[in-house]
Amino acid sequence: MTENIRLALPVDAPAVLDVSLRAYEPIRELNIHFSAAAADLQLVLNNITRNATYVLEENGRIIATVTIRYPWSDPDQSNPYPFIWWFAVDPEYKRKGIGSKLLKYVEEHVLRDQVKAPAVYLATAERHPWLVSIYKRRGYRVFDEKIHQGDKIVFLRKILNESLYQITENKVPINNQ
Repeated sequence: MTENIRLALPVDAPAVLDVSLRAYEPIRELNIHFSAAAADLQLVLNNITRNATYVLEENGRIIATVTIRYPWSDPDQSNPYPFIWWFAVDPEYKRKGIGSKLLKYVEEHVLRDQVKAPAVYLATAERHPWLVSIYKRRGYRVFDEKIHQGDKIVFLRKILNESLYQITENKVPINNQ
């Protein structure tokens, strides 16, 4: 078994769409309105070309995907931290640590070590039966809520570098680094 994590390319859009639609089936069944749950090929292609979409492959087959939307890529963005979204694992690979491996890679290797992001955040529907608790176990903490299409959406943040986070939040003067 050969695993590889890499940035998605436009040619990967059909495979990313397939994994996403199958992984988001429970979201659709819960009638939660997330764009990834009802994506089409053009939407996936736009996501891959406008954001940093990572895939985890096993023997050349995409089995998980996650996207990082950087604050500078969205002019309406008010949060200074990268946003994780469109996180999906092929249902055949659920509960095997694949999603954790991909998320850990993105949080630590990409965001903390390469980008030097102080923190990262994501959002999910509060009524989803397990997502909020999974993210809390991974170190994410709720910092905001809002209603979106009738659902209470919770925003969760994870601090990746405490000293940079304190500077970003203006809690430590820059000259005291």
